[in-house]
Amino acid sequence: MRKSFKEQLAAFFSDKKVLILGFGREGKTAYELLRGLNITARLGVADADARIMTELQNDSETDLHVGENYLGCLSEYDIVLQSPGVSLKGVRIPENVLITGQTDLLFRFCENKIVGVTGTKGKSTTASLIYHLLTFCGKKAVLIGNIGVPPLKITDYPEPDTIIICEASCHQLEHARHSPPVAVYLNLYEEHLDHYEDFAAYKAAKENIFLYQKASDLLIANMDLIKNISAESKILSAVPDACNETAADIAVLEKKLKILDKTVDIANIRSNLQGRHNLYNIAIALAVATELGCDLEQAVSGVAGFGGLPHRLEKIGEINGVTYINDSISTIPAATVNALRAFPGTDTLILGGMDRGIDYAALTEFLPACPALERVLCLPDSGYRVAKELRAYNPEWSSQRIKLVKDLPEAVSCAKAAARRLVLLSPAAASYGFYTNFEQRGEHFRQLIINN
Repeated sequence: MRKSFKEQLAAFFSDKKVLILGFGREGKTAYELLRGLNITARLGVADADARIMTELQNDSETDLHVGENYLGCLSEYDIVLQSPGVSLKGVRIPENVLITGQTDLLFRFCENKIVGVTGTKGKSTTASLIYHLLTFCGKKAVLIGNIGVPPLKITDYPEPDTIIICEASCHQLEHARHSPPVAVYLNLYEEHLDHYEDFAAYKAAKENIFLYQKASDLLIANMDLIKNISAESKILSAVPDACNETAADIAVLEKKLKILDKTVDIANIRSNLQGRHNLYNIAIALAVATELGCDLEQAVSGVAGFGGLPHRLEKIGEINGVTYINDSISTIPAATVNALRAFPGTDTLILGGMDRGIDYAALTEFLPACPALERVLCLPDSGYRVAKELRAYNPEWSSQRIKLVKDLPEAVSCAKAAARRLVLLSPAAASYGFYTNFEQRGEHFRQLIINN
């Protein structure tokens, strides 16, 4: 008899000493589930932020480990349920301790058809579009994961025939030792190097999306990322911009999308998503939908109803003839390059944020080749480094177009005073150190545009 996700989790955690590591969105969901089940031999919560003591002050049955040495308790537990973003870089993990996370538990214990979606960029859009297309075509589906719904939120459902779309970040995959029946691996760029020992460690975390698949499973992945891998599962290769015919199963050609043995004219796709890079996301989503039983023609017609997500090439509005675009999700140079290609009329670019030491060479080479670009407003810290690299790469161009600004309000003020066509916030950097996340940065940009 089929056991529910919740029943399997209860058996897994029963009589175990369990530590919830990190008390953010996922940590709180895990706490609610485990306190409700009341089956652990011991339950603990560890977080650097001592404020959780106030939040959990009435729970005398849960042990709290807070403050600077909150990671010192790992050896006291059998299972550590790690929340995304809690770094164990440089921490020695005792051999008898299992480090896992909610995404790993979902892949391991939930028996529904699961589509796991990862990649450095485009995973939220692609996962959301897959969900949209499946529901448009009459399938039961639920969207969870990095998009904002922790996997343990769905332990009381879904029904057996519901397809689960799970957006998975590198942090959620880091300690995964199980993979979903359908895995989507979009792309890979330098990112999160502040969290990992090196790029190889970041890459290894991403590859857990398919590493444990079975022969009956499906992997859809960027062709460049699977050239030298051996996987038991069925593999469909994808290329983002082939222009001409290719051996890949899924591809963006010059005028068509190749979806397995069929093609779709790009001119016939009605979409709110801007940029050629989003045609790749659309092609992947269409391929997943057809592999899960949807009619391709019907799925193509469903693309038009997908409105896109906030902070991803989002049009804020038009003021005095100038359009303002919020692309706060852009945390790497490749994303900013794609944004400028999507909006070639951009005359004012705002970039910069947390400097994580990633390579900006491709961006500094690309910016002077943008004929419409009249000014680049550079925010600390990474924006200042880009400015320095631009001045070394193309002194004449940069001397006329580069301006250092102290913060986003100053950047917006300068943009409003000088822009004539289009202002693009595409930072090519993380928001941390200046904002809580890219959403807060994007919302601040929105308010600066609307209210000033």
